Amino acid sequence: MTDGLSASRFPDPPSGGPAARETIAAVVIGRDEGARLLACLATVVPRAAPVIYVDSGSTDGSPERAAREGAEVVRLDPARPFTAARARNAGFAALLARPGPPPAYVQFLDGDCALRRGWLPRARAFLDARPEVAAVCGRRRERFPEASVYNRLCDREWDTPLGETRACGGDALIRTSALIAAGGYRDDLIAGEEPELCLRLRGLGWKTWRLEAEMCWHDAAITRFGQWWRRSRRAGFAFAAGAALHGRGAERHWVGETRRAILWGAALPAAALAALVAGALAFPPAFAGALILLAYPAQALRLARREGGGRLGAERGIFTVLGKFPEAAGVLEFRLRRRATLIEYK
Repeated sequence: MTDGLSASRFPDPPSGGPAARETIAAVVIGRDEGARLLACLATVVPRAAPVIYVDSGSTDGSPERAAREGAEVVRLDPARPFTAARARNAGFAALLARPGPPPAYVQFLDGDCALRRGWLPRARAFLDARPEVAAVCGRRRERFPEASVYNRLCDREWDTPLGETRACGGDALIRTSALIAAGGYRDDLIAGEEPELCLRLRGLGWKTWRLEAEMCWHDAAITRFGQWWRRSRRAGFAFAAGAALHGRGAERHWVGETRRAILWGAALPAAALAALVAGALAFPPAFAGALILLAYPAQALRLARREGGGRLGAERGIFTVLGKFPEAAGVLEFRLRRRATLIEYK
């Protein structure tokens, strides 16, 4: 992969210059979010200043709407591939380019999210008290979890352990000095840029933290199987890209996720198919192929029990196993091409 940091490094603060302003700015990114963007900005503009909205080629009038809501608008040049990482870097660079010292903290938020009341004061207080922490995030909830099984899966996905964590998602309050030191996000990652940034922050001695606090609503708006499949394929691509970058390091970043995708989504189906084809001539190979295929419902059942059973556990188990097929497709896509344009599911 190319060095996705080369186009997005930020200058160090001027030596001897004024300290960072004790304020919170915000960077919101989006593409054709429509009413979701307006709902997002309504929760951000009154609570942060300035608010930078970075648009990735919207055709629904989002930049104009954001400007009317009080955000400063940055439009990405379509000559370069759009990525969320590139958009966040562009928004952060716009903040640093403004006159005067930079804000102490920046709240990054996706345009399909809305901040919860009380989040910013609590997150800021935590960072004020913990100078070794670079980024803090809280509970992200789906706004409409009952709209589809896919939204419910997303809501469960966001429910991760509290305390020191290996990664924050795209919505997080980040210390400006830490993001400058890390050189920002990698522009060339189409997904998984947040865990990759957190890995590099740890390498610099920083920590990331998840609080028991309501941070934001999220609207996945996934109502069709094809949307879920594309999102899962994007995850597989991100696993492979992350493993290619940092898989040889001590943390073995996303090596296990990549291997599991290949095993369950490609290797076992290929082995089962080979055995079944051979079974056309002999019984034992066909029996072996059937046994291989039985591993899938067995794995789904095991995962469902681990998730507590019931409807939610069953959904989680079934779709975790099923998701290995599009994840494997994403891994193979990365290994064949190494680069990709955005894999969008909305």
